[in-house]
Amino acid sequence: MMTRQTSRFWKFSLVVYADAAVQAECLDLQDRYGIDLNLLLFCAYIGAVHAVVLPPSALEEAAGLVADWHGNIVRSLRTARRALKPFAASETPLADPAAELRCSVNTAELDAERLEQMMLEAWSAPLVGGWPRAEPEAAVAANIRALFRAGNGPTRLAGLPPRLIAAARWHLLRRFLGLQH
Repeated sequence: MMTRQTSRFWKFSLVVYADAAVQAECLDLQDRYGIDLNLLLFCAYIGAVHAVVLPPSALEEAAGLVADWHGNIVRSLRTARRALKPFAASETPLADPAAELRCSVNTAELDAERLEQMMLEAWSAPLVGGWPRAEPEAAVAANIRALFRAGNGPTRLAGLPPRLIAAARWHLLRRFLGLQH
């Protein structure tokens, strides 16, 4: 069983998503096009860490695997967290308790995101060896392109998310140089 300490995908996501420019880019894709950020990060992870190009059928299977969880749990928690924001920012007696509740919902949302990533990582582990390989940066780009083509993103995107691709490349370089565990 994977835990927070042993999930390579979760660790990758925390490192890559820590960059404010990557966050902004990913949140824009999420908010404008309904992208599941965990699928987007999975495309980057599987390409960068495993140098794998996801076959279209595998990408569809991955999306199907997490669809109910993401739609019913992750999105619901996100909606609740966002709805609490004005109450937490108000100058009423409700502000402090609403801020505490919002913090709790945020923690639950992060846990739900982590569990979605664990589902994807556990599902892919026995399959990854049989998928096509490419140079990591090319694999990341191909996987994200395939995600968008599969209807999980913009059909007419000016380009791929450059900050995410650069952060995935930086993650690999840091690992290669032994700068992270």
